[in-house]
Amino acid sequence: MWAQIINAFLGIWLMASPAILGFSDDKTISDNAHIIGPVVATFAVIAWWEATRVVRLYNIPLGLWLILAPWVLGYNETTAIANDMLVGAAIVGLSLVKGKIEDSYGGGWSGLWKKDSLHAREARRQPRV
Repeated sequence: MWAQIINAFLGIWLMASPAILGFSDDKTISDNAHIIGPVVATFAVIAWWEATRVVRLYNIPLGLWLILAPWVLGYNETTAIANDMLVGAAIVGLSLVKGKIEDSYGGGWSGLWKKDSLHAREARRQPRV
């Protein structure tokens, strides 16, 4: 979970970075940061919970885009290039951190035919009325 908290802050930083680093006049750079930043932060917050942890992987393409964006979009600010590449690399790296698995949820339709499935264990645990 710690990795996704950092990813959420990186998404927030990405939104604020054009104004803080002084390249908010360039619409291409700031628009890219204002679009990708909230999406990264949203996916990171959704991935905080164990049942939705797989959403962390959705940030990998966004991080890769940030690494490639300076050349695809033609950035002319060195600070913006460095910022996007560093943040993109950090997002990709942190999105690969799995986190601790404490419980199993569901298992899909195949879980119904397993010998000791989650629903069978739960049924045995629940007292009958």
